[in-house]
Order: sequence, then structure tokens, then C-alpha cells
Amino acid sequence: MLSIFDVTGPIMIGPSSSHTAGAARLARVARALTGAPFTHVSFGLHGSFHDTYLGHGTDKALLAGALGIREDDEALRDAPALAEAAGVTYDYYRATLEGVHENAVEITFHLDSGKTFSVIGSSVGGGQIVIQRVGNFQTEFTALLPTLMIEHLDRRGIFSEITHTLSEAGINIGTMKSTRSAKGGYACCLVEADEAIPPEIVEQVAALNDVYSAKAVNAV
Repeated sequence: MLSIFDVTGPIMIGPSSSHTAGAARLARVARALTGAPFTHVSFGLHGSFHDTYLGHGTDKALLAGALGIREDDEALRDAPALAEAAGVTYDYYRATLEGVHENAVEITFHLDSGKTFSVIGSSVGGGQIVIQRVGNFQTEFTALLPTLMIEHLDRRGIFSEITHTLSEAGINIGTMKSTRSAKGGYACCLVEADEAIPPEIVEQVAALNDVYSAKAVNAV
């Protein structure tokens, strides 16, 4: 069954749901996952994202999303001036990415700490997106549901501690996926929930033993 959203597309600043709305959402989700101040952001444009990014306004949409601007905000068109006012510099380059949609981008934030943080995602049509890599971990989520990303040590019992913390807060888990670098090594867990995940609950998860970081993406 089709929804009104499927037929009409998202509320957005045009001209393209894939190249503008989807691009802005991708960068906004990437910003939320970064969770740290940054001074520069690089956009590695793959496929048609690179071929048509100036004509479709993909450049401004990506920059706007990285600044936290929504795809339906008129300020999207003013992203370069807003970036300059915020002291954020940026660049675009052609990238060749594996296993992604033709409208894909690698977004790399250069953090105030001197570190970098990268996210790879695709705009798959109608303003919808798929996040396919966060840092060194392969992922597969759309950010349509509140999503909690947890980086942690791969050890026995840690998932029960995470789920208990969320259950105590009244948060129902829709899906839970995990990937790891090696047994007993660095791991990443993605939790999609039915309810928004409040900052205080994110902090409780982040405070669990052997959890390195926890970041939530809500209402994007």
C-alpha cells in the first residue's frame, strides 16, 4: 500500500528529492552520529551525485545538512554563507565507493579534536536514505526510526546490559544488529527503537562498562 509520502514525496526545498532532500538528510544524520564540533567537512561524491551535484543543488543540500539544516528549511539555499558565519570550511571531490547506490557520498568531518569521523550513505529516492558505513563499521539503517549506535568491547553479557537499560527506560527495541572487528575486539551495535531515545538514556548506555560511546539519531 502506498502512503501519501510515497506518492507526493517529502516536503523539501527543491529541485530533487534524491539529490536535494536525500542529500540534506544524509548529512544531517551524519552530523548527529558525529556528535562533536568540527571545523571542516569533506564530501566525497559518488556516481550521479558527482555528475550533477551543481545543477541539482546537492552541494548546498549536503552542506546544509552538515550544519543541521532540514531539507524543508529555506535556509538550505544559504548554506555557504551560514557555513562561513559558523567558521566551517568544506570541499567536494569525486569518490568511487563500493556497494552503494549511484547517489552516494562519503562525508568526513574534521573534528576540533584533530580526529576525523566518516559516514557513507546513499540517497535511494523520495528523500529516503540508507547509512552504509559509520567509521570502520558496515551498517544498514534508514534513520526512519530512532536509532542508537553503540561502540563497545565485544564481551559476553554486554547486550543484556544494553537491553536492560533501555527496557528500564520504557524503550521498546524494534531491531538490534551487531558487527565486530574480531572476537573479543572492537564492536558496534545498532538499536532501532519505537520511541525517541532521550539524552539521559544515551548517557546511561554510554556509562556501561566496556561501552566506548553511544549516540542517538532521533527525528531526522
